[in-house]
Amino acid sequence: MSANEHSPDEQPDGASSFVPPDWWIYRGTSRPQDGVRLDVDLPPPPPWRDFNGGPLPEPDEPPEDDGQAARRLGSEYHLTEQDVNPHEVDMVNTALYLRRPLLVTGQPGTGKSGLAFQIARELNLGRVLRWPITSHTTLRSGQYEYDAIARAQAAGALHAAARYGPAGDAPVRWEPPLGEFLRLGPLGTAFLPRRRPRVLLIDELDKSEADLPNDLLIIFEDGEFTIPELHRVRERTPEITVFTDDPGASATIVGGRVLCNAFPIIVITSNGERDFPPAFLRRCVRLDIKPPTESQLVKMAANHLLDRDGQLRPLVREFVERGKASGGLPADKLLDTMFLATSGAYRQNDASWRRLIDALWRPLSSMVP
Repeated sequence: MSANEHSPDEQPDGASSFVPPDWWIYRGTSRPQDGVRLDVDLPPPPPWRDFNGGPLPEPDEPPEDDGQAARRLGSEYHLTEQDVNPHEVDMVNTALYLRRPLLVTGQPGTGKSGLAFQIARELNLGRVLRWPITSHTTLRSGQYEYDAIARAQAAGALHAAARYGPAGDAPVRWEPPLGEFLRLGPLGTAFLPRRRPRVLLIDELDKSEADLPNDLLIIFEDGEFTIPELHRVRERTPEITVFTDDPGASATIVGGRVLCNAFPIIVITSNGERDFPPAFLRRCVRLDIKPPTESQLVKMAANHLLDRDGQLRPLVREFVERGKASGGLPADKLLDTMFLATSGAYRQNDASWRRLIDALWRPLSSMVP
């Protein structure tokens, strides 16, 4: 096996001989790569995944991150290419090259949703569009929302006010602009035409109703969807400006049709609580994330300004051992514990410290106190 080849479960853990493959664009460190632009550096898509939506906005820069990446990943950068699992990075790059959604499975707390923020920060793609899934989520709620009742009320109020105009003036029926009452959801915003893709996190798809994965197939395959309310008035109003999922942002829709130019980077997370249809799985690149290693946990804590001098490494080691014995513990519980240990609220030799650890590190499968 060569220096840059590893089995899917192998973690290099500081192996200095590891050389990242030349084809990797994403490298898995969540460290911003200066000068990387996917519209220039990413090779053209396969012909069957090539989309030509427009008009492209000017300027075409992604919205700035709103602080979510720092909250999830930390504000410092201690992970290196020696710390990553090459198989995970292989699968992310495969999804980038093929313009396919990435279906990420794994135990709770292994960093599935954080992967979307790692990709966005490392590849300079700005704010992550997050679509949390519940049992009531529908395809349309992810695409757009249209408040027809509010528009009708606004139109009625304006018409009533017009009756009290200057004497002799006939009241004019005026309808509020349609776009003022329509907002694209995170899915719809992700598919707006751009030169560089947006990152879309579809979080916990296994919570959805049975039909949602199948409903996503068409937009994943065609890279487009139609907004009927805008499509019906396309002859009278071919271009309509609507709100998007980005705070304070808007976009122009032509002919009631949203067609991407750069296919979005879609990260779909699942806790493995249900099976997905084969037709859905066929359209995804699949990745099962392993729990972080001891070395990775230490550096993750350092990213959050916790234990930069390594004094709490025995605590990390104990956490890993407990996780192995209990079937896995979420990494954020370790960060919570390390924060308490370094905040001055608790001392590790206090009588209550062991009770605190036992309470925080309870297995997720157990509801017994």
